Amino acid sequence: MKLASWNVNGLRAVMGKGFLDSIHTLDCDIFCLQETKLQEGQINLELEGYSQYWNYADKKGYSGVAVFSRIQPISVNKGIGIEEHDHEGRVLTLEFEDFYFVGCYTPNSQDGLKRLDYRMKWEDDFREYLMRLDRVKPVILCGDLNVAHEEIDIKNPKANHMNAGFTDQEREKMTCLLSSGFTDTFRMLHPEETGAYSWWSYRFHARENNAGWRIDYFIVSDRLKTRVKNAAIHSEIFGSDHCPVTLELN
Repeated sequence: MKLASWNVNGLRAVMGKGFLDSIHTLDCDIFCLQETKLQEGQINLELEGYSQYWNYADKKGYSGVAVFSRIQPISVNKGIGIEEHDHEGRVLTLEFEDFYFVGCYTPNSQDGLKRLDYRMKWEDDFREYLMRLDRVKPVILCGDLNVAHEEIDIKNPKANHMNAGFTDQEREKMTCLLSSGFTDTFRMLHPEETGAYSWWSYRFHARENNAGWRIDYFIVSDRLKTRVKNAAIHSEIFGSDHCPVTLELN
């Protein structure tokens, strides 16, 4: 089984940049998009063989996640069941026979860390949500989690220390999540690999110079670790300021 996650930074924009070709090339059983920036009815996207599931933000042109699946889910849930968090279209959960698939677009702490306090509340509530699911069946979490966990996950750690996405607080929340029974699949398979990034600023020729951040993840319940066959970052695929990441499971 092959899964993909991609922050497309506006689905309508990426449609004109080879999006469908990229999706066919990846050829995944399930793929999740973040930052679709859509409301219902604003795009007509038909992908043969896939069922579509969407969670839109209340605010137009903002956030949003979608999941496309060849496998029929048992149930689909939008949000995490907390009013404070569920207006921004950030989470979709599909229940399958032997796992939960959770697609997530984590809130950004923003310039000046204006939203860091909210982000900390989100992190605690979202981790509790994942742990509740995990008590029922294993979890596969993917998405733009808006944090580079370790210094190896960012090109310029010293220059970016305490910038949004690389604060001590955000990194500690990721450590807390992983210590709660979850595994970062890419880092499990590539513990020492440097220069592996999934997001690059549009400024300063960042992608050309590979001055990036690894902020897009596939994280699984620890008991799924033995099923992980491959985890990859597809920096060869363009169209967004992020590139897709994939996970293959036996």
